[in-house]
Amino acid sequence: MPSPPGGFEVPLWRALTVFRMASLAYVCVLAVRDVDQYAHPYAVGALILLMAAWTGVTAIGYARPAWRRWPLLLADLAVVLVVVLSTPWVVGRAALAGGVPTMGVAWMAGPVLAWAVSGGRRRGTIAALLVAGADLATRERIGQSSFTGVILMLLAGVVVGHVARLAVGAEERLQRAVELEAATRERERLARDIHDSVLQVLALVQRRGADLPGEAGELARLAGEQEAALRALIAGTDPTAAALPDGAEAAAVDLRTLLGRYASTAVALSAPATPVPLPRRVAGELAAATGAALDNVGRHAGGRAWVLIEDEGATVTVSIRDEGPGIPAGRLAEAAAQGRLGVTQSIQGRVADVGGTVRIMSVPDAGTEIELTVPRAQR
Repeated sequence: MPSPPGGFEVPLWRALTVFRMASLAYVCVLAVRDVDQYAHPYAVGALILLMAAWTGVTAIGYARPAWRRWPLLLADLAVVLVVVLSTPWVVGRAALAGGVPTMGVAWMAGPVLAWAVSGGRRRGTIAALLVAGADLATRERIGQSSFTGVILMLLAGVVVGHVARLAVGAEERLQRAVELEAATRERERLARDIHDSVLQVLALVQRRGADLPGEAGELARLAGEQEAALRALIAGTDPTAAALPDGAEAAAVDLRTLLGRYASTAVALSAPATPVPLPRRVAGELAAATGAALDNVGRHAGGRAWVLIEDEGATVTVSIRDEGPGIPAGRLAEAAAQGRLGVTQSIQGRVADVGGTVRIMSVPDAGTEIELTVPRAQR
């Protein structure tokens, strides 16, 4: 089962709540020990009550993913800054000079850790600098021990932020792995179901009709091609991979090369004189969609077809035109309702998967033109 959004961060938020409660207990211990040295003991008690109340608010707020946003994060930082900046008055500068700790002590690191968990190293560093700056502003003299606290707070923000980002990355990789496993299982199930039905029928048609003349032989050839393509699909391989450069990270592919295999006496291909480079996956899907469109021309329109490649800089458009009878109004929707998804999946689906668009223009008895447009730059 996939983990819920932010699932890997949940232990960090819980650990933050435990830290705040433990650090609040430490503040209470110090307050009891130093109560006779405070300039305003009752004000110290009021601040401790505020800190306790705010610890409860953050424990509830950060437990809910929808609340881990800027309003609560900024309020958390503001409350801590108020507590820290009030230290010179409630504790007294004479007591601070005598070594009495500030009111925040370790509790003031709470928003630093919260910012780090929510936004990573950079956000944790910003919160650490703000809190550390407020803490230094309350001191009469800044010594080595003061800077030690600042450095520790900065390290906490950086380290916790880094761990939080690692957790997010691990969760994303786990999600992809779960999706891949589910897709693999579904492919295996389909392979079992298809193997004993569709593939065997296609293989039988190909064997029985291979030596027959005319349209029967052509049907056998098409059955053989579809059997090979279907086997490649359920095996998880790319049927167009043989026409593409080796290596998943290959450089851009020249679209003219992929579409050139469709050129024949019945298909006229017009392309720019210069290469039309596209990312490997985009070029493969566009070529496969073009092949599906030409298959439709052969089955329904007959005669000749014209393929035009247009390189428009940011986009590339492939137009497929024929002189067939055209597509009657509502025919595509009717075919989709009947489960015949050649245009919907083989053409529109492929192009949409790479961020492109499909435009179909058809006039009765005047042919059909299909424009496949894809962006050159992929996100």
